[in-house]
Amino acid sequence: MPERKAIESWLTDMDGVLVHEGVPVPGAPEFVNRMKKSGKPFLILTNNSIYTPRDLQARLNRMGFDVPEQAIWTAALATAQFLADQRPGGTAYVIGEAGLTTAMHAAGYILTEFDPDYVVLGETRTYSFEAITKAIRLIDGGAKFICTNPDATGPSNEGALPAAGSVAAMISKATGVEPYFVGKPNPMMMRSALNTIEAHSETTAMIGDRMDTDVLCGLEAGLHTILVMTGISTREEADRYPYRPSRIINSVADLIDEI
Repeated sequence: MPERKAIESWLTDMDGVLVHEGVPVPGAPEFVNRMKKSGKPFLILTNNSIYTPRDLQARLNRMGFDVPEQAIWTAALATAQFLADQRPGGTAYVIGEAGLTTAMHAAGYILTEFDPDYVVLGETRTYSFEAITKAIRLIDGGAKFICTNPDATGPSNEGALPAAGSVAAMISKATGVEPYFVGKPNPMMMRSALNTIEAHSETTAMIGDRMDTDVLCGLEAGLHTILVMTGISTREEADRYPYRPSRIINSVADLIDEI
């Protein structure tokens, strides 16, 4: 096979790659600082649509990461951009938190429950039965169904929590309508990130901790893919998939000298 071109841009997942269970992965702040000093474009990606980039910047800064707000790309931002491209100035009924509603407003969307173009489902800590019922009736009435990400569960200190993918499945069961998922593993998430930093897939690497989202998404977008062992997937699990990452490493600390 032909040798890949040198990596000139970096995309990296956040949870499981830079942060694990609320603390920095050893070497991760140094890795981010090295990326910044290199001058190479980079983005930190997350499927979580709850927080705005500013919220996430503050969270990372408290843990020792010096990250600009513009270096964070969320599924909420990707979803808002997708809708702005599809139907500029449209309307949407949104289930989600500030990360999603802020992104939708910034994209020029009007948020309404009266005959919206779209129902947009994101992550929230408090899914309301009333809001879900409203979403079902609006979709039955003709609204198109969009979901920020397909994750079925999310982490918490008490254990797994139902996430957008699980709630989307409930709405789909009630309406017979499947949502369009914008976040990982949809390669659109990667391509929107590449466009944001004006990077090319052939010279960009995606670093992630999950084979079924990060690696799959990067692979389908034509990126160099790097799987780390600080999150979900293990080397044994990686061997079970019909596709492979470009590399498997212990953590992002192994990449510091390569940037």
